[in-house]
Amino acid sequence: MIAKISAAYGRMMSALALFGCLMLLVMMLIIVADVGLRNFAIHGGPQGLAWSNEVSEFILYGVTLCVSPWLLRQGQHIRVDIVLQALPKRTAWALEWVGDVLGFSCCTIMAYFGVQATWASYSSSALSIKTLVTPEWWSLVPLPSVFLLLSVEMLFRMHRLWLADIGPRHDAVSAA
Repeated sequence: MIAKISAAYGRMMSALALFGCLMLLVMMLIIVADVGLRNFAIHGGPQGLAWSNEVSEFILYGVTLCVSPWLLRQGQHIRVDIVLQALPKRTAWALEWVGDVLGFSCCTIMAYFGVQATWASYSSSALSIKTLVTPEWWSLVPLPSVFLLLSVEMLFRMHRLWLADIGPRHDAVSAA
């Protein structure tokens, strides 16, 4: 049962990562259009896209959030495992658990406070005033969602660790 849920969740994370890649493509097209319009002036046309930097910043933030759960699932987040590989297997396994429990706790706390910050921003009608004027909560709403997804993935990681042989994980190992 858990294996089927995990597989479905993995497909959802892959779709989210693909969406992040598409966002990166859109960001590249916006930047190219902005540079092109500034350097090759079209008579009567815009002299660049004033909003391109702001939108690119938000897209970069969005790409990071979209790809993070997928990277965690793939074991591709930054990980310093040279010590784990040198320790006795049982100790390394215990430290993997410590890391996963801490990761789950941090992600859950970030999701909780992300919801609070988003709600406070929405309730106060706070605005982000730059080139574009947007409700501040628009940029905050993805944060608790992604940290909730990261929390769920941490639970799946713990389940996989429970089923694995005692010792450090072998995904994304940098030292033999």
